[in-house]
Amino acid sequence: MKTQILNQKNSGSMTRSNSLFAKRILNVILSAAVIITVALFSSCQKEDPDKDSIVPERFKVEIPKSISSNTSKKTAQVDTISGNDIYEHLRNFINLGEGAAELTENVMLMIALNNLNRPLELTIVSDSDGRQKHISIIENVTFESKTYQYRMTVTDIDDVPAKMYSDYTTNIALQVFWNLAPIDGISILNSYNIDRNTDEKFMNTYYRVEYSETGSLGYDQHMVVTVTGIPLPPANEHIFGVSTVKMFAGKKGDIVSIYGNTEHPNAQFFTEQTGFNWAFVAAGSKSLDIAVAEVGLPPVTLDSDDRYTLLEEYSIYNVFRNQILLTWPTINPEVLDAYLYHAQAPGYFNQYGFVQGGEAPNSAYAPLEELIEALVPYNPTHIGALDVRFQE
Repeated sequence: MKTQILNQKNSGSMTRSNSLFAKRILNVILSAAVIITVALFSSCQKEDPDKDSIVPERFKVEIPKSISSNTSKKTAQVDTISGNDIYEHLRNFINLGEGAAELTENVMLMIALNNLNRPLELTIVSDSDGRQKHISIIENVTFESKTYQYRMTVTDIDDVPAKMYSDYTTNIALQVFWNLAPIDGISILNSYNIDRNTDEKFMNTYYRVEYSETGSLGYDQHMVVTVTGIPLPPANEHIFGVSTVKMFAGKKGDIVSIYGNTEHPNAQFFTEQTGFNWAFVAAGSKSLDIAVAEVGLPPVTLDSDDRYTLLEEYSIYNVFRNQILLTWPTINPEVLDAYLYHAQAPGYFNQYGFVQGGEAPNSAYAPLEELIEALVPYNPTHIGALDVRFQE
């Protein structure tokens, strides 16, 4: 029976599908960072760096590697659901969010090194796709009812009449809004307009990073990363493909708190039920490089922001157990318990990745266990309704 369950919906294949897809999207984000940096480095006149730069020095929260990674361990097929299979891909999706934020930092570095440190308008030809890109930096812009000191906009204008540059919004590739002292801003990106060699299936994929050091939410730094319009792979190839990601990360002292959701419209486990929202909370210590995480699997149609509902009622253990019993109602209870052994919450991580589930390896994890009890993922129905857009 245990082998039958593994063959029905192998948890290892779930991890590999998620992991490969996360890496694919992360590669798009990181390649976009290289593209825009190289394009502007090669096209703008470089001068000595200005000591009075308008560019923020930081634009992301650095997440401990214990809970953020773009690699996944290969595990042998065994008769229990491996904690590594369940939790390891959490690190990939957190790394995806961190990669989107890293892109914004790279763009800011590009601005600083090229002395784009004042209001300006210029046009370049991208080395990546050979198309014209228009760069605009203006002051005192209001976006979403908030005023920012600066806004930078990069637009693909190869097919746009010159007289329309200033108000043409269809081909916007990048917008960054920011304030200084304290640093506070928003970055929005469309990689297809940055480089038209990007596959057309990413035309409607948008990345948004909100970053702040204002302390408004009780953290030294915090960021919210949103990725929408991710093209889903065919369900028969990767049923766990992700369409939307939203993640919060806040750093206070040595500790980073994280919560968020990924939406998987084609996901199935042990029944024919389709469409799950992967909800998570986590906390990690940068100095100790350890982390604790808890994951829930609510349906994408669930309209709730209640922690108990999202992470306990729909815990991995409960969802898997209920679905297995629906499919194999006469399964031996001992076999089922063994199969679900590592599905217990929370999951514990160290510098090498997942360690175990259910019980902490040692007392160093206690503060992180306590911290995640106050964290709540987003409402699944809100994730499905997210719509990232540029300022027009």
